[in-house]
Amino acid sequence: MSFVTGLKCVLCGKEYEENKVKYTCPDCGYDGLLDVLYDYDKVKSLLSHKSLAGNRDYSVWRYAPVLPVEPQESYLPLQIGWTPLYRGDRLGEKLGLPNLYVKDDGRNPSASFKDRASSVGLVRALQAGEPIMTAASTGNAASSLACLCSSVGMPTVIFVPKRAPKAKIAQLLMYGSTVFSVNGVYDDAFDLCLKVTKELGWYNRNTGFNPYLLEGKKTASLEISEQMSWNVPDMVLTSVGDGCIIGGLWKGFYDFYMAGLIDRIPRLIGVQAEKSDALTRAFETGGAVEPVSGDTLADSISVSYPRAAAQALRGVRESKGRFIRVSDDEILSAMRDLAKYMGVFAEPAGATSVAGLKKLLEKGAVKPEETVVALVTGNGLKDIDSAMKAVDRETIAVEPDINQVREILRELVKV
Repeated sequence: MSFVTGLKCVLCGKEYEENKVKYTCPDCGYDGLLDVLYDYDKVKSLLSHKSLAGNRDYSVWRYAPVLPVEPQESYLPLQIGWTPLYRGDRLGEKLGLPNLYVKDDGRNPSASFKDRASSVGLVRALQAGEPIMTAASTGNAASSLACLCSSVGMPTVIFVPKRAPKAKIAQLLMYGSTVFSVNGVYDDAFDLCLKVTKELGWYNRNTGFNPYLLEGKKTASLEISEQMSWNVPDMVLTSVGDGCIIGGLWKGFYDFYMAGLIDRIPRLIGVQAEKSDALTRAFETGGAVEPVSGDTLADSISVSYPRAAAQALRGVRESKGRFIRVSDDEILSAMRDLAKYMGVFAEPAGATSVAGLKKLLEKGAVKPEETVVALVTGNGLKDIDSAMKAVDRETIAVEPDINQVREILRELVKV
């Protein structure tokens, strides 16, 4: 059996038995997101440095004792997680940060971090006998769900805002999803998806609603801890839209700390786009979260009202971290730096963590000797239009003539 002991509302603190509540706190409504609680003494009996060192399952399921799923021999046919953690020597040298690491979650099956959450949601749906899964997304969460569900034959119905990038829509259609393009922004698609869930009873994958999806997202921090030989970094940066990823990162470090596998929790830094900065504003003022325009080229973090605000703010505050906002131009610059100095091709939201790191370094808010991990949440092929905006060079048109090539190369050498 799983080691889940119950669910706890992040707003009112009320606790529930695991199977008595399906999504959010009945007393607090949609804002009353639920934490998944574990019996850490039992977790310790199965998870240790030694047991993990001998585990050859290099996927999110190596952490099954601290995931809200029933144990089974195998979970899904696709491998999710255990993405590479690269040492960023060249980029670190450019930034003056010798102990820089980049975790590339664009290497997951659908080329997105969101596969971590989708995997846990899908396995729970399969174990409960759910017939259909649904989600609202700017693209990555939806394409992730569609990808994994296609591998096991689970039907999916997806709601996306009309501005979702074509590459992500292409993924959805290729995986066989029924896709509704909503004439509105992400928040409109999210609300419509909730109404459909209530009326038709489909299993909802939305992370800022379903408590178990955040448990999948936390596997990134579990991997970081293990991949760094249990010497957790001083700081971890991630892009933030709804707040689910950074809330999940904190939950993972917290679970491992409670299980005695790490001795501290790193500072968590949430990086938001300037016009999608509702959480940054709330953090700076200490006040309530208020809607913003959400307008940014980083579609994956284009959110007006963040649904996982309480978990995101808690994670940053508890870890003594902070939020920071960056411009779209700074995001494009970070995309270039990741590609040029590390060979990591990131979509805009994926590069936003590095944009935030550069800004913190300029402010003197990061010490040169600190160990820093920047999380890249999606592959650059997800949004080619933005990638073309980021490039600082063009192709050179030539005839099939070696003499013309020689002449152009001579001119380039002079420059």
